[in-house]
Amino acid sequence: MDRSKIIAFIGIAISLLAIAILSTSTYNRNSLSAQIVPEQDYVGGHTPGYPIIQTNADVLDPTSSSVNPKSAVVDPMKYLREFNYGRISKLTNGTTVREFTLIASDQKVKEISPGIFYNVWTFNGTIPGPTLRVTEGDLVRVIFINNGSKFHSIHFHGIHSSNMDGVFEGIAPGGRFVYEFIAEPFGVFPYHCHMQPLEEHIGHGLYGVYIVDPKNPRPNADEMVMVMNGYDTDFDTENNFYTVNGIPYYYMHHPIQIDKNRLIRIYLVNMLEFDPLNNFHLHANMFNFYKSGTRLVPDEYTDIVTMNQGERGILEFSYKFPGLYMFHAHKTEFAEKGWMGTFLVRDTLSQHANNTSDLTIGRNGSNYTFAGGLK
Repeated sequence: MDRSKIIAFIGIAISLLAIAILSTSTYNRNSLSAQIVPEQDYVGGHTPGYPIIQTNADVLDPTSSSVNPKSAVVDPMKYLREFNYGRISKLTNGTTVREFTLIASDQKVKEISPGIFYNVWTFNGTIPGPTLRVTEGDLVRVIFINNGSKFHSIHFHGIHSSNMDGVFEGIAPGGRFVYEFIAEPFGVFPYHCHMQPLEEHIGHGLYGVYIVDPKNPRPNADEMVMVMNGYDTDFDTENNFYTVNGIPYYYMHHPIQIDKNRLIRIYLVNMLEFDPLNNFHLHANMFNFYKSGTRLVPDEYTDIVTMNQGERGILEFSYKFPGLYMFHAHKTEFAEKGWMGTFLVRDTLSQHANNTSDLTIGRNGSNYTFAGGLK
């Protein structure tokens, strides 16, 4: 066979091979497209956390989350609406005295997420510590007892003298100190240990909320406290879990029951360590935001607020329509590692108080437990 015929034969063979490859490729593409899951079946970052199709060490599966209240670091539903007004007495000049006792500990091991136990550092045994509530002008007296193994203190945000600031007077293990100051100004504030290394003391949980009410009270509302926090359980200065009020996903399993059209007031504080920012997003609604709670006129009308550590504010809103509504961090990583919850808006609280059957609204037949003794 001469050279020209050989070249022609090779050309025909290459053409036939190309056609075969193209046909096979087209077939494979058509077969693949028939197997693609429709877009709406995918689970994205702003889902309620379930169903999560695949999980790994960085994503929690809230369909199986259950924390034993006896071993948990806090009871989030109890903490939500529990305010400690202290032991009340009066001075001869008529000033109201509110006395509190805060006990620091750093040896406890508590469950912070299902099956995850962590060395927690606490005020009065919980993370967050108790919410202290006073009125502007009260004399605040806090008896601090250090039952821990390290130096600890309490630093209150607000106005007071330097010797009451909790920075220079580190209290040794077994020690005691009395903080005393006039409550000013009105607003919502954090309190926390201020010993070095500070990120260790805050990261382990030594913080709480301190509310100073104005002398003329705010309008009546269903009030609650929410503290945004996280836990670095492998000590690499990156959080493994994110929560509001201490337990990841708790309010997904236990929706916060509220009344339709009732004013809701949330005292929101960010105590997250290791991440520069945190935020709160309310679904299907807007809220008035009072930055630091130090004014009676709202600073903003919005559905999301972003805070650095120690920043805080008051949120006020009401829901027009009954139903289940989500709130969560609008940072997807935080939401998918536990910082997510729900409000259950009911027409009335009493209407369903004796009807447990209509409370079974969870996926997979799960029952939710509500505040106020409803189960």
